[in-house]
Amino acid sequence: MVNTIQAAHKAARKAQEQLYFGLMTVTEQKKVRDERSKLTTEREEIVLENQPCRLSFETLKSAQQTEAAAGIAQIIKLFLAPEVTVKPGSKVTVSQDGVMADYKCSGVPAVYPSHQEIILELFERWA
Repeated sequence: MVNTIQAAHKAARKAQEQLYFGLMTVTEQKKVRDERSKLTTEREEIVLENQPCRLSFETLKSAQQTEAAAGIAQIIKLFLAPEVTVKPGSKVTVSQDGVMADYKCSGVPAVYPSHQEIILELFERWA
């Protein structure tokens, strides 16, 4: 029975990964101390590059409609391999379908045997 479950997980992962049409780069902001000046500054450091992934976009309409307009929100979800680590707050640059955009990893991923899902927000600036 264990082999059957493992085979199912392997098949599910293979099917999921066939949908990865994008590539992502993960950048973290690191503190660097200059030994000469003794000043600590922050700089961007790429921690992962050319990782296959897939973006999914979902538009939600607010249940409450005001006289002005109904509220609309977009959920951006990143799908990638389960063993990859992306820290919350990291900048995630995704190139998919000829479009490149920067996002911010907004939280802890949902990890499954076949993949993981991370909710993203558009990257505006480092916090």
